[in-house]
Amino acid sequence: MLKAKDIKKMDDAGLDRKVSDIRVELWGLKMQMSTSGIEKPHVFKLAKKNIARLLTEKSSRKAGK
Repeated sequence: MLKAKDIKKMDDAGLDRKVSDIRVELWGLKMQMSTSGIEKPHVFKLAKKNIARLLTEKSSRKAGK
């Protein structure tokens, strides 16, 4: 799970890269779940929460400017 202080250290491009990386990971997990099942289903929730944290930080930076 990403920590708030780590997210605040990232620049805007880093936030975008991390969001896209997590989305690709989430897509892969969905494919794996539909084909063979997955051992750790809680990973979906963590990935979604991390995406929300990153996008919240990005929008708060945009609103602050």
